Amino acid sequence: MRLTFRNIVIGAVVLAGVGAAGYQLSQPEMVPVDLAAVSRGPLEVTVNADGMTRIKDVYEVSAPVSGQVLRTPVRIGDAVVAGETVVARIEPGEPAFLDQRARAQAEAAVAQAEAAKLLAEASARAAEADLDNAQRQFDRIYALHERGAASDAQMDAAEVALDVAAAQFDSAQATQRMRESELSAARAVLIEPTARESGDGAAANCCIALTAPVSGQVLSITNESARMVAAGTPLVTIGPRGDLEITVDLLSTDAVRIAPGAKAYVERWGGPDALAATVTEIEPAAFTKISALGIEEQRVKVLLDFTTPPEDRPSLGHNFRVYLRIVEWRGDDVLTLPISALFREDGDWAVFVVDEGMARLQPVEIGQRNTEIAEVLGGLDEGQQVITHPSDKVEEGVLVVDRTTLE
Repeated sequence: MRLTFRNIVIGAVVLAGVGAAGYQLSQPEMVPVDLAAVSRGPLEVTVNADGMTRIKDVYEVSAPVSGQVLRTPVRIGDAVVAGETVVARIEPGEPAFLDQRARAQAEAAVAQAEAAKLLAEASARAAEADLDNAQRQFDRIYALHERGAASDAQMDAAEVALDVAAAQFDSAQATQRMRESELSAARAVLIEPTARESGDGAAANCCIALTAPVSGQVLSITNESARMVAAGTPLVTIGPRGDLEITVDLLSTDAVRIAPGAKAYVERWGGPDALAATVTEIEPAAFTKISALGIEEQRVKVLLDFTTPPEDRPSLGHNFRVYLRIVEWRGDDVLTLPISALFREDGDWAVFVVDEGMARLQPVEIGQRNTEIAEVLGGLDEGQQVITHPSDKVEEGVLVVDRTTLE
């Protein structure tokens, strides 16, 4: 068989391709991985939870007496001034309706009171006549006594008779006034409910005007419409909006890890930047709360004060939801690594470090950690490269390559 130059070239190319393929197959596999460096820097460990803002001193205005509350003169969000702004008006309630039997009884009581009044008037006229007669008798005896024609005993008897008549007259007059009052009370029972005045007339006839107990804003109104209320019924809630604090219910196991004065970050409140706050109080008693999964949890109420000035959070108000990160521990110069590089090996923490392109299993001692990074207490040095999120292909001695170099 005669070889041509063309055949020789084709054969050489095929042999080169087979050789290259064989070389590639003979090389060990390199696993692409994500790398991170062990470095020094600040580390904060926080307790995270959802909280709620609230005004520290909330004042609730209640009805001091039972009566008819008129339609509220203020609206939610209105500014009020202590002792000046009227927040509610109360006037007496209307009398009750009378059924047929109650009306008959009331009319009978009126007739009885009218008769008693007539009787009292007659008794008063009789007592007045007796008083006039006693006065004339006294004047006559007094004149005779002055001329020596009447004895001292007669004078004393006339004087006593006059005093008794005067007392009986006063008693009769008092009885008459009492009977007149009883008649007025009996007639008042027959008063029917009437339509109330509207507009300015209602305000003019109002009996009680309740003013704001503190300067601030109206936070809530129980009911804006006019209605009958009993004494003690809440009407309006008022508070100074700028005087805010934060309340958060922490698990008791988290609450014991923080202390008053701890720094906190307020996030997810609606503004672009996180706000600053400090823990002011950790209540000494826990309470039981059912979680969304139906599990009983022991919770502790923790209170925080804003350190960010009010002008940097003007839109934040009462009962707004926020997200808190309360600092439990902080280090300014800590050797750290990403927490995604850690895994358990025989019950201890370990990582894969990169040594001359190969993955090496390295036990490591971990201290404080948060959701992103962990403190390295031993086993690693600053600058070493560790593999984050190691896959099942990564094991001791495997060749690895930085994934970013393949892009």
